Amino acid sequence: MIEVKNVSVAVGAKKILDDVSVEIKAGEVVVLLGATGAGKSTLLKAMCGDVKLTGGEIYLENRRLSEWDYHELARKRAVLSQHSTLNFPFTAREVALLGRNPHIRGRESKKDLEIVREALQLVEAAHFANQSFPTLSGGEQQRVHSARVLAQIWERQTERYLLLDEPVASLDLAHQHLTLQTARKFARENTAVLCVLHDLNLAAGYADKIMILQNGRVFALGKPWEVLKSEIIREVFGIDAIVTKHPKLDIPLIVPIAINYEAEKISRQSFLAQA
Repeated sequence: MIEVKNVSVAVGAKKILDDVSVEIKAGEVVVLLGATGAGKSTLLKAMCGDVKLTGGEIYLENRRLSEWDYHELARKRAVLSQHSTLNFPFTAREVALLGRNPHIRGRESKKDLEIVREALQLVEAAHFANQSFPTLSGGEQQRVHSARVLAQIWERQTERYLLLDEPVASLDLAHQHLTLQTARKFARENTAVLCVLHDLNLAAGYADKIMILQNGRVFALGKPWEVLKSEIIREVFGIDAIVTKHPKLDIPLIVPIAINYEAEKISRQSFLAQA
């Protein structure tokens, strides 16, 4: 389990995170939502140990994150960053194989190569495994990076941790769902998953628990039906939305009410003039 306890992060006088607490247990997918600048990526970086905390503490399996050996941690926890730049002419397979580095002693084994093969198949990237990574499209590169982080924590013997920062941003619709289905698959296999998303309906469909940040603080935390309410969406995201039951699933369906305000204004003026 990952425990974030009263965590704060500040840059100068500005607080980016302010007294944030959440628990992420093996077997569940926790989705992090919030408007741009709410502190989502900063929280994920804090959970990776990449930013200095100004308050609170983060625990992994009841040990402070700072107490973990780097290589020991890398064998249990994988992170898919929002931006992963790689311009070397590696093949897609070689990029995915980088995820096995914490497990390799000397040279990769047949087991490592088999894990990478399976990881690439899982994200539907096996058919371009031999292609040069820089020649792939943005979505294809994202799938290869997904295979890399999955290969890193492939072993199921111990509890694992998967942190995903906007993993579907560059993917087509089918691969958005495939990515989140894969996250749920890993959750069922003794993995704690934290996923930063922007799409409320994807969050509703795949999250066990949703945390909404606003201005660096926890605005709401709970199950999708508890958190995805019209009044919360209006307050946090600044848009009116209808929240109803999905026609086939027991999950919320969020329908934003998109209004062309200028056209509506002209229509009202025309109506009043005719009255």
